[in-house]
Amino acid sequence: MLACWTDYLSLCRVTAAIGYLFLLLFSFFITVYTACFNGNCQLLDSCSQATDCGPGLYCGNCPSLGKSQPFCTRGQAIMPTSIVGGLPFNKYSWLMTHNSFSIVDAPSLQGVQRLTFYNQEDTVTNQLMNGVRGLMLDMYDFNGDIWLCHSFRGQCFNFTAFQPAINTLREVETFLSQNPSEIVTIVIEDYVHTPKGLSNLFVNAGLDKYWFPVSKMPKKGEDWPTVNEMVQANHRLLVFTSVASKEAEEGIAYQWKYILENEAGDPGVKPGSCPNRKESRPLNSKSASLFLMNYFPSYPVETEACKEHSARLADMIGTCFKAAGSMMPNFLAVNFYMRSDGGGVFYDLDSMNGQRLCGCNTIAACQAGAPFGSCKNITMPSSSPMTNTAGSFSGSVQFSKSASTIYYPNQFAIGFFSIPWMLLLL
Repeated sequence: MLACWTDYLSLCRVTAAIGYLFLLLFSFFITVYTACFNGNCQLLDSCSQATDCGPGLYCGNCPSLGKSQPFCTRGQAIMPTSIVGGLPFNKYSWLMTHNSFSIVDAPSLQGVQRLTFYNQEDTVTNQLMNGVRGLMLDMYDFNGDIWLCHSFRGQCFNFTAFQPAINTLREVETFLSQNPSEIVTIVIEDYVHTPKGLSNLFVNAGLDKYWFPVSKMPKKGEDWPTVNEMVQANHRLLVFTSVASKEAEEGIAYQWKYILENEAGDPGVKPGSCPNRKESRPLNSKSASLFLMNYFPSYPVETEACKEHSARLADMIGTCFKAAGSMMPNFLAVNFYMRSDGGGVFYDLDSMNGQRLCGCNTIAACQAGAPFGSCKNITMPSSSPMTNTAGSFSGSVQFSKSASTIYYPNQFAIGFFSIPWMLLLL
């Protein structure tokens, strides 16, 4: 009798285990079936790979804010000129990347291990395709050429060098030639001492045909030409140098003659404070009509960038807006521009352009030709940032291998490895 009862109990346990396994597998397949994938995921939806997210989005996470599971975040800018066009260049806000060339896992061309900081994760071409319109480049004399280098004491070393500057400038030339209505700004931290070195570099890169001449730049804080006028004249490349003498010597605009700028590094991210950079005029000066807002810490950390690009960025934009006498930044310079907790720098740019161009809380609510303050009724944040495809780009996120890896727990694997615990019921 006892043996029969033991056999019956064992049979019950086996049946229960099989039933549990069936329910587990059923739950897994239902989860997979109902999850978004193949480009259907929207902003903030969970994802497991880049191709899950819709246009203008990419799959990322933000462990520094406790968001370790991947989800779809903004990865592309809305071009403000595609919605409200024809205004002076200084009436718009643009995304700028700090040390655009300093890319994680960029191969060393000097055959030595590079020892320096990194500030971005994808190519300059991809930055431009994703809506970046300002590039910060550090240029040095090195190995008989001009190189992009992230160095110190005004000297480039083989362990701080990235590549010849002409390589990156040719990427810019390709982008401008393929996108004839786009305007790009380059700000050079200039350590080039070779006579005519910079001017010859841009000619050799084929960029002189897009050059915005210094003679046409406003000198007393007036409006710049309209974006339409700049496109029609093919003056679609603005270049600024940190060396004042090169304006007369090479026809390259001296940066702080035309641009107001806040302090870079840690002073530029301190809450409630927006001091001007020492080389710049006071932010509330009316003698320049472009305002560059730096927003990046002195020491860049990839995993912290998503936190930096959260609510604190919006707060700092408000602080700098007040410090500049109610002048909205024209350029917002950041590290690791793709990283955020959702909308990131793209969301803030939408807000900046919306407020300044049409009096709306986002550029997506603006209506071409409508009176100022006439806004479309949309929900923020928008589940689909690409509300207007004109002037927008569909470049994919080309992260380097170390930056693109997302460790995502596979639900089937977790379920499968729980099976041995079920067997203990037998």
